[in-house]
Amino acid sequence: MTVKLQVEGLTKIFGHNPRAMLEKIEQGLTKETILKEFGHTVGINQVSFMVNEGEIFVIMGLSGSGKSTLIRCLNLLNRPTAGKIKVDGEDIVKYDGKKLKAYRQHKVAMVFQHFGLFTHRKVIDNVAYGLEIRRVSPTKRREMAQKAIDIVGLNGWEEMYPNELSGGMQQRVGLARALATDPEILLMDEPFSALDPLIRREMQQELLDIQARLKKTIIFISHDINEAFKLGDRVAIMKDGVIEQLGTPEEILAQPKNNYIKTFVQDIDRSKILQAKNIMVRPNALVSLKDGLKVAIKEMEQAGISSIFVLDQERRLQGLVTIDDALKALKEHRQIKDILQHTYSTTGPETYMNELIQIATETKYPIAVINDEQKLLGIIARVTVLSNLV
Repeated sequence: MTVKLQVEGLTKIFGHNPRAMLEKIEQGLTKETILKEFGHTVGINQVSFMVNEGEIFVIMGLSGSGKSTLIRCLNLLNRPTAGKIKVDGEDIVKYDGKKLKAYRQHKVAMVFQHFGLFTHRKVIDNVAYGLEIRRVSPTKRREMAQKAIDIVGLNGWEEMYPNELSGGMQQRVGLARALATDPEILLMDEPFSALDPLIRREMQQELLDIQARLKKTIIFISHDINEAFKLGDRVAIMKDGVIEQLGTPEEILAQPKNNYIKTFVQDIDRSKILQAKNIMVRPNALVSLKDGLKVAIKEMEQAGISSIFVLDQERRLQGLVTIDDALKALKEHRQIKDILQHTYSTTGPETYMNELIQIATETKYPIAVINDEQKLLGIIARVTVLSNLV
């Protein structure tokens, strides 16, 4: 994977003489002590991480954790007190005014929590605003704005004003405005937190759908652990201006670093976070179409199972054979292809566990996880899914 953005030792201190506080931090003074004794606020403290190209990287934490301060450093709305922010290998902290303007207009875009729409502009004019600042011709910017509107599903609403739209639709306009400039990096500062829960879930799924098509590099801020784990390829959990733990949702769930992280994840609904690819296992027995029934029977016997999946030479799933059918067919001198069953269930690797519950209750065989080419990736035992109901 290609590293798109790399943050090294980033620190942001608010106050009349922030650089003088760097020495205090190095001496080990706490955030609370620096505020109480010197009247300075440590927003973020020596934070380091990297974001891969095409990744959704979620930064989450409670109010005051430093997450919003951090994301505003990434487009220099907040000027760091110390540290580096490298985008494509260039430290943007060193940019002069001209380079910074180009960076903000062409490489990065931001979606805000409270939409930030111009109430006197129609939807299409709001979406085209960044292109207007870039001095793109009216015809071209309308074309590009329309494309972004189509992407977020607002076709037909171009001539409406923001106050004529619901909150979810207004946030779609904000997202379309960011996408219209075709940025390489999308910064999203708690964009869904002001929405009703149902609309919020819809927007989360909408973002995932858009990301599947566009493959942007997204840094997403959230205070909701369920939202963070649903959206994030990786998640950084912040507290008091530092990153407490960074990893994939599965890694954090499996190995919380400390009691603070354990508290965060203890009440999480894992069925809405874990996907088929996270819980599937490699089958301990498989047979090929070219194998005989004796091979299939032996494989089932050694694995202690009563059914087995059958693949072709390209690992494409062809069907399932049970021990009863195999024993009967052996006596009748038949072949594997003659007794293939197709009464099992299949799913894709991205299916969430809560969607697998209904499947698991209706099937008597393991669930086969396959890709678009019908190749078997793994299997999910029914007990793996159903045990989460108790």
